[in-house]
Formats: sequence, structure tokens, C-alpha cells
Amino acid sequence: MSELIHGIDVTIYNKTQTGENSFGEPIIEETPEVVSNVLVGSPTEEEILSDLNLTGRRAAYVLGIPKGDTHNWENVKVSFELCGQTIVCKTIGMPIMGIDDLVPLDWNKKVRCEYFNGNES
Repeated sequence: MSELIHGIDVTIYNKTQTGENSFGEPIIEETPEVVSNVLVGSPTEEEILSDLNLTGRRAAYVLGIPKGDTHNWENVKVSFELCGQTIVCKTIGMPIMGIDDLVPLDWNKKVRCEYFNGNES
């Protein structure tokens, strides 16, 4: 049955501290890495309202992360192609994760994300 459902390639931008500036603040470098077979969907109205009330951020997409993935999906920039357009988002909070053996199909993490204009840190 999992052949009927398949994900797309999503680029996650891993953050690495490469040093400090003259004020002692960290200098962060983002390294893009492609993660295959990620589901992209719409959040429920409940998820949108919950995120707005708790964080002030509006969820635009929900990502289904494949089992076995070890990337840090907490508050990172991601991008993907959707209907011929490149979408750039920032994930909201921590992923919601299920137990591999109890979750059917190939995905066990759920990550909400908001539109990102690139001007935030």
C-alpha cells in the first residue's frame, strides 16, 4: 500500500556554528541537505489556531518525515518544490514523533512549518 503514497525531496538547512563575531555572538552557517520521501500536506484548522495561540506563528504546511531520519527538524529552514514553485518555510517547534513499530507506512514524525521570508534568524 505504501507505493500509492510517496513523498518529495525537501531541503533542510542544517545550522553549524563556525565561530564568533567581535561581540561574542555565534556565526552560523547553513548547509543544505536533501531529505527524500517527505510528505507535504496542509495543517488542520486546529493546528493553525493552536500554533497562533501558543507561538504567534501560523502553520502553512505539515511535513511527514520518513522513519529513520536523524536530522534536527526543530526551528530550521526548509525548502521544497510545489506545483512548480519553490516554497521556503521555517519549522515550528519540535517534531511530533510516533513509535516506529506502531505507526503504519514509512513516516513517523510530523513537523509544522510557516512561510519564511529569509529575514529572520
